[in-house]
Amino acid sequence: MSRVLEKLGLWACALLLVSPALLFFLWMISLSLKFEIDNGAYPPILIPDRFAWKNYLGVFESNSFLLYFWNSCVVTGAATLLALLVGVPAGYGIARMRADKAAIIIMIARMTPGLSFLIPMFLLFQWLGLLGTLVPQIIIHLVVTVPIVIWIMIGYFETTPVDLEEAARIDGASPWQIFLRVTLPLARPGIVVSFILALIFSWNNFVFGIVLAGRETRTLPVAVYNMLSFEQVSWGPLAAAALVVTLPVLLLTVLAQRQIVAGLTAGAVKGG
Repeated sequence: MSRVLEKLGLWACALLLVSPALLFFLWMISLSLKFEIDNGAYPPILIPDRFAWKNYLGVFESNSFLLYFWNSCVVTGAATLLALLVGVPAGYGIARMRADKAAIIIMIARMTPGLSFLIPMFLLFQWLGLLGTLVPQIIIHLVVTVPIVIWIMIGYFETTPVDLEEAARIDGASPWQIFLRVTLPLARPGIVVSFILALIFSWNNFVFGIVLAGRETRTLPVAVYNMLSFEQVSWGPLAAAALVVTLPVLLLTVLAQRQIVAGLTAGAVKGG
């Protein structure tokens, strides 16, 4: 009986913690499915009599959302893959060399706001003539993704056994062979969680895109922001656009939640 009460209490606490976010998300769904007259009604209407599916159709018809979706895929995909190529070997090297000072620098870079890098990077890209293209967005997104990958992989590599690496070294394997054939397969869960978290942070980034992007190189968060106007805010289309932006990351998080929890508990928590 005590275990049942303990589980019920745990579920009640969890529900209490997530209820504000859940309420806001349900209200955003309600806004996206209502006509403007229902969105301005008082008392508020949660479930309308008629669903305004045109809000979702209008997102793709009038705002070049497919182009912005492609831009987001290119920027996020390139920044995440480059972060893995740089961050996984860097995390391995820092973990094996026990370079605590380097780990502290990575932690500082992870905690530093992206705005600190934005102005000098803006001036650099302006001097290079790259403003308005996807290249500066990919490069500056590395400021967000690389520290995340390195920090998670440091903690994860610290939990992987060294005995197998020493056995491979005795057999004559080179350091790169040991890393590629022995250590990397063992670190697959950590790589998965690094990939997912880097992708989420990059996909949701707004500040870099609004400063560095041009009219044809905007990403989805910037496209949603540009739907706001000073004259009138159409809440239905705006909520529909926000849901379209959120849906890919939300689905990825739901499908990979076990890998995220396993990777964080196995490596990142210890590394922190």
